Amino acid sequence: MRQIVLDTETTGLEPAEGHRIIEIGCVELVDRRLTRNNFHQYLQPDREIDQGAMRVHGITNESLRDKPRFADIAEDFIGYVRDAELIIHNAPFDVGFLNHELGLWREDAQPIEALCRITDTLVMARALHPGQRNSLDALCRRYEIDNSQRDLHGALLDAEILADLYLTMSGGQVSLSLGAQGASGTGGTRAGPRRLATRQSPLVVVRASTEESAAHQARLAAIDEASGGECLWLKTWA
Repeated sequence: MRQIVLDTETTGLEPAEGHRIIEIGCVELVDRRLTRNNFHQYLQPDREIDQGAMRVHGITNESLRDKPRFADIAEDFIGYVRDAELIIHNAPFDVGFLNHELGLWREDAQPIEALCRITDTLVMARALHPGQRNSLDALCRRYEIDNSQRDLHGALLDAEILADLYLTMSGGQVSLSLGAQGASGTGGTRAGPRRLATRQSPLVVVRASTEESAAHQARLAAIDEASGGECLWLKTWA
């Protein structure tokens, strides 16, 4: 089972207004294990980045001047994600931008949904925690995942954090020792998220004393007598 945890950063909020992807970050999982076969690329959008977006991710127009365009990396990206399950937080946003880029690249390009199966972790989180905040930061606090290095949004770092969250929310592996080394593209090296120390502490088992065990048995006997021999705990232990 091959899964790709994906995140993007963009020049703004609406591809219909001409906004473009400026960073793609992907983390590969095979059989729910990190492979370090990551995909990371900054992109030249051929337009200015909105000031509001720049405050979110900190990527500047100047830093992208020498980066490739989406068309330059499209085939590599498609080859990387094809037939995988894409794990995305708030998938309509990223999928909308990816399909916009694919359409600009080639008129006959298939939409990303035709190449991959999409799983939206925001939908998953809302089902698990209805009525609560389910942003990436809120989920990190809820699941005790250290995202203290996330001063600004970044596609690769956010994909690494989301991989940890997804595996935790879906009941699988919860200690990843994530890092950005081994990522392809021009993203450079950034430290990944770490599980908080409280999750790493050994479980302390406090055993009942002889007096506590005797009191417990006496209480069960009283319940059994009051219920006419129907104490379920005594039946289970028997």
